[in-house]
Amino acid sequence: MKRKNRALFVTFEGGEGAGKTTLINRVYETLSSKGHTVIKTFEPGDTPLGEEIRKLVLLQEERPVCKQSELFLFLTDRAQHVQEVIVPALEEGKIVLCDRFNDSTMAYQGVARALDPDLLEKICLTATDGLVPDLTLYLDLDPKEGLKRAQHKEAHDRIEKEKGDFHSKVRAAFLSFAEKEPDRFHVIDASQPIDTVYQNAMSEVELALCHI
Repeated sequence: MKRKNRALFVTFEGGEGAGKTTLINRVYETLSSKGHTVIKTFEPGDTPLGEEIRKLVLLQEERPVCKQSELFLFLTDRAQHVQEVIVPALEEGKIVLCDRFNDSTMAYQGVARALDPDLLEKICLTATDGLVPDLTLYLDLDPKEGLKRAQHKEAHDRIEKEKGDFHSKVRAAFLSFAEKEPDRFHVIDASQPIDTVYQNAMSEVELALCHI
């Protein structure tokens, strides 16, 4: 894929209640105010097809979804999202801020759902046509604190309602990814004040912009 100068693909990862949405909004506003062309997007559900998939995989609890079906629904959403939203933006030289990507699938479905990680990595790259983020910011937070923060939501999806052990496995997976790919993956302590989290995130984004 050919990118114009200044195109940057940044993904935001984290467990439930870690504050990804708040952070993405602040980073988006800051970059936009500095004259960058930026889009913010999310998974699953930020395409017409993805919106329907989100309803199937997360919100309709009366319809049981086995872990293999869950995996392929998420990847179908991602494949469409990459081709319809992310790649066109990068080809136009935009900065793309994305809430969740392949690392979420590797953590939630690969580790917490105990699907083959090696096979899963290959399938994820197939779904994204080989697209890998330039920078991944992981908001690390104790799952108990994250779920406590999320209690104010009016509705909770299928994954948010999983037991504590599931979310602990997800956290451990993300931290292992950070150890494996330190150049791409950066851990930010999400228990810190939001201003501190934001400043840490902006430092990493600005550093990444200096290298493109």
